[in-house]
Amino acid sequence: MARRPTIKDIARQAGVSESAVSFALNDRPGVSQDTRARIRRVAEELGWQPNSAARALSGEQSGAVGLVLARPAHTLGVESFFLQLVSGIQEVLAAGRIALLFQVVEDLDAECAVYRRWWAERRVDGVVVVDPRTDDPRPALLEQLALPAVTVGETGPASASPDSGSDSASPGSAAPAASSAALSAVRADDAGAMAQVLDHLHGLGHRRIAHVAGMPGLAHTERRIGSLRAEARRLGLGPGQVRSVTTDYSDAEGAEATRRILAEPEPPTAIVYDNDVMAVAGVAVASELGIPVPGGLSVVAWDDSALCRVTRPRLTALVRDTAGFGRLAAEELLALLAGGRPRSRESELPRLEPRESTAPPPAAY
Repeated sequence: MARRPTIKDIARQAGVSESAVSFALNDRPGVSQDTRARIRRVAEELGWQPNSAARALSGEQSGAVGLVLARPAHTLGVESFFLQLVSGIQEVLAAGRIALLFQVVEDLDAECAVYRRWWAERRVDGVVVVDPRTDDPRPALLEQLALPAVTVGETGPASASPDSGSDSASPGSAAPAASSAALSAVRADDAGAMAQVLDHLHGLGHRRIAHVAGMPGLAHTERRIGSLRAEARRLGLGPGQVRSVTTDYSDAEGAEATRRILAEPEPPTAIVYDNDVMAVAGVAVASELGIPVPGGLSVVAWDDSALCRVTRPRLTALVRDTAGFGRLAAEELLALLAGGRPRSRESELPRLEPRESTAPPPAAY
């Protein structure tokens, strides 16, 4: 387990007194400019952050938890999922007078750098981790830093035992302290959700179905793609009858993917989109091409929103309590910080709400 550097560590490596380190890190007079520069250089090498020295010395909790989004910035302003998720997280934290420190970064490396900085600065007591990857370096890093975390959207790590919601963990499991490597998980039943979508479309008579998915490499993207294939096999649909294409979740890529799919020699009669924004963009593209929805193409949105309900035709969508998902994640993180056992929790299964955007395929089909 990594250990945070102390003033004594800095003083020993810089060859100065602890009081000199305190003066240098707090911008107080009493040391020369050369000594101040040497102390700060050593502090940086050791991972010390001067702006949080007092908190690190006191050992007090920060009273804050962190959330970092490594997503293209242009996709966040139009996607309602994260707004609802954050509102649920904030609802629980506000009740406990705990702050939420939120940051958007460009990529996974930058996200890991934020965790290291927050750890060194004692800025947060734990973190909520979103968008699990299929090959994800973050759990190992958080365990190394002993920074409690809850992963949203993925099955828990090996140390977390599945839990139905009770406070008791599996027999024989130890209860780690909040300062140990505590990683819990909350996840959604993507397979159950996909089964509802395909049962609905298959029941209407659709046999060629496309899936406009999210970003490649995300665990939930891979799970949804795998679930689509598994459900297609269950319904007797061959590999050539269902397919998935990945995007960055934006309306632009959703629209472009729709154009490519509908230009195929045998285009699908139904498309499932991984968010509401891409689904609306897909309806617009179909309209431009003279393909009526739902007469010529059925459309399903993975997540319901106000956008799905005001678009004409109104979009068939999976209705879920996304804010409740956020509340569950925050509750699990607070439980870890209170010394609870790591565990895996599953959110409530979403419900498919059929609306005007799905209907039987064209008669010629």
